Amino acid sequence: MNKPMLVAAVISALTFGLHVIGGGADVHIPIQASTLPLPLRAISAVLWHFVSLILALQSLGFLSLARASNRDLSLMLIGIQIGTAVLFVFYGMTMLGSVWIIPQWTIFLTIAALGLWGLGRR
Repeated sequence: MNKPMLVAAVISALTFGLHVIGGGADVHIPIQASTLPLPLRAISAVLWHFVSLILALQSLGFLSLARASNRDLSLMLIGIQIGTAVLFVFYGMTMLGSVWIIPQWTIFLTIAALGLWGLGRR
């Protein structure tokens, strides 16, 4: 059992839960209840559920990696984590002036670090 990958799977699954429960109330529901044009609300809903899907699938991916190594899957999941962290940092800095208003990047970097640690353990 690759323990760093297992911890990454657990944190990823918790992130999925936080996204659906906490983020749904804070982001998805208000956007859907807004007066934004219907096409923007529809795109927002697609993107919201796409993120939910990715978070769920990456949790399963890390769980699989906890049981059996797969370098390509590991690198893909680590790349998704790092890319997501970069997006949060970039938009936090450029649009909000701080990385701490949307600190989700810390979760994604933690998962990436665990993935890199687990990648080194075969």
